Amino acid sequence: MPILVEAEQGNLARLQPGMPAGSHAVADLDRMFAWIDQHPEEFVVALGPSIPLGPALAVAEELRVKRPTVSVVLVRDQLDTDSLTRAMQAGIRDVVTTTDEKGLTQAVERAHLLYAALRGPGGARQMGRIVTVFSPKGGVGKTTSSVNLALALSDGGARKVCLVDLDLAFGDVAITMQLFPTHSIEQAVGSEDSVDMGMIEGLLTRHESSLSVLAAPAHPDVRERVTPLLISRILRALRDGFDYIVVDTSPSFDDATLTALDETDECVIVATLDVPTLKNVKVALETMDMLNIARGHRHLMLNRADDAVGISVEKVEAILGMPVSAQVATAVDIAAATNAGTPIVDAMPTHPASQAFTELASSVTGEPIGIASHPGAEHHDASRSRGLFRRGRA
Repeated sequence: MPILVEAEQGNLARLQPGMPAGSHAVADLDRMFAWIDQHPEEFVVALGPSIPLGPALAVAEELRVKRPTVSVVLVRDQLDTDSLTRAMQAGIRDVVTTTDEKGLTQAVERAHLLYAALRGPGGARQMGRIVTVFSPKGGVGKTTSSVNLALALSDGGARKVCLVDLDLAFGDVAITMQLFPTHSIEQAVGSEDSVDMGMIEGLLTRHESSLSVLAAPAHPDVRERVTPLLISRILRALRDGFDYIVVDTSPSFDDATLTALDETDECVIVATLDVPTLKNVKVALETMDMLNIARGHRHLMLNRADDAVGISVEKVEAILGMPVSAQVATAVDIAAATNAGTPIVDAMPTHPASQAFTELASSVTGEPIGIASHPGAEHHDASRSRGLFRRGRA
């Protein structure tokens, strides 16, 4: 899955058509190294014109020694003899201009051929995993949890994550993230027999944090035309292009939710500490048992988990018969961040709520996750280790 490093949105728009379907884009080199750490099968890095020549050459020299199967393609606004010479000496495989879309495509193709020759045709990348977020009761913070979980899983671009809004009548993922999609799942209606990653990419909206969103329809009546077969094929196609697909669902066992649950690898159940919600969650868990949905792969998240309400975590675990994976206390900062269009994981990575969502992400992945620094974040850890030799995903 090729990765493009470019901070300027204008350059990004010009370069992405020259990259293969499913390519990932990040804004800086730290995020690129985090991505490389997580993806041992990566074969090419394209460095856009906003990356200064000196750091670009340093990246090429480091990868040439530590990851020789990863080719570096340098993209410049203009070419000169000195830059070409230095690029060649640093081990950069190809240098193309910003306007040479075909040249970029061919450079990536050559990088893939070299990777195949060095590594052999085996070792195909691991398929993406689907994480469905569900609650049988509305108003528990399910969409807020879905958005922040997706951002925590992305880890600032270290993983490629798609957030799918399957609350087809009243989905709020886009507005929660202050996105204004020009396309949604509505444009896929009737395309059951032609769903592929290339088609779906045209329907996605990209968030500044490198997260992709497949938005719900703008009008509730469209949900009747979104078939379970279409949902199933979209989710399966997304597995080919993303590491994780987080699915936000409606608060009922409707066709869309049941289809997502049938496809899911991991299921996050969101509950609050009130008797009606816990009763509904218990019934939902019993229903999932009968349908054999995500048995052994369920993660309970308690939202607004305050001691003062009189129901302890231990009592919840006893009632529901499953452990609590994460708990988020009531905090005005969460609502303020959401209303500002910057979810808490992005706005305040060190906030206790952000840490709780990170714990939930770690429970889902089965490995430690650290929130990467985001542009405009409350704190920036410039010394975060790139850990190039850290073991990737199992």
